[in-house]
Amino acid sequence: MSTVYRNFFGFSKKPFSADLEIKNIIQTSEIKAAHDRFDYAVELGAIALVTGEIGAGKSTALRWIVAQLHPARFRPVWITASSGSILEVYRQILAEFEIKTATSSRATLTRMIRKQISELAQNRKRQPVLIIDEASLLRLEVFAELHTITQFEGDSKPWMPIILVGQNNLADNLLHRSATPLASRIVARSHFASVNREKMAAYLKHHLAIAGMKNSPFEETAITAIFQGSGGIFRKANHLARGALIAAAAEQSQVVNVDHVRLAASEIF
Repeated sequence: MSTVYRNFFGFSKKPFSADLEIKNIIQTSEIKAAHDRFDYAVELGAIALVTGEIGAGKSTALRWIVAQLHPARFRPVWITASSGSILEVYRQILAEFEIKTATSSRATLTRMIRKQISELAQNRKRQPVLIIDEASLLRLEVFAELHTITQFEGDSKPWMPIILVGQNNLADNLLHRSATPLASRIVARSHFASVNREKMAAYLKHHLAIAGMKNSPFEETAITAIFQGSGGIFRKANHLARGALIAAAAEQSQVVNVDHVRLAASEIF
C-alpha cells in the first residue's frame, strides 16, 4: 500500500513520518520557547517541566533541543519512565551509564549514580542532563525521592539538571505534598498544546517538502478537515494526511479532497 501511493505522488520518502532527521524537524515558535527554558534550567542545574497533549510534539521537540547541546560540554541521559518504583528509575539511569546492577538498595544505587555524575562534572568537565520522558507515569514515591540524586556538597553543586516530560497531569502530580522537594526546584515550564489551522497548514507543507513534493496535493478544504479531525494535534494529523493520500491514490486522483480525509478518519481512533 505505502509503495503504491508513494510512487503515485512521486514521494522520495514516506511522508508524515515521526522518525525525522534532526535537521528536518520544523522549528516552531513553541520549540524555540521550550529551547530557551531548557537552556535556562540547564544553566542553573535546576528542573524544567515540559507538558502537552499526546502527540503534540513534546518528544520531537526534545530531540531537536537535546541535539543542540554541545557534546563536549554536556552528557544527555535520556530515560523513559514507567509506573515502576524508584529502584527501576535508578537502574535505568545507571544503564545509560552502561552499568548493570541487581541490587535493591536505594543507598547503593544512589551512591552509584552520584559517583557517575561527580566523575562527569569534576573529572571530565561534562554536565549530565537527565531527561525523563513520559514522566506523568511516575509514582508519587518517585517524585518524593528523585531530587536526592541531584544534591552534591550540601546542595551547593547543581551538577545534574532534570527535564521532566509528560502529559498534562504531570503538573498536577507535582502539586502533591510528597513532591514538594522536587517541585521546588522547577524553574521553567513549557507546554505543547494543539495548534491553529495556519500552523497546521505550515506543518503539512513542511512534511510534504521533506518527502520530496514541492506542490501540495491537498485542497484547502482537505487541510481544514485534517486540522479539525486532528484537533490540531500533529500525530493524528500525520495519520489523517497519510491516510488521505492513500485514499486519493486508490482513486487515481492527484488531488486530495475532503472525502479522502473523511475516509482516512474512519480508519483511525
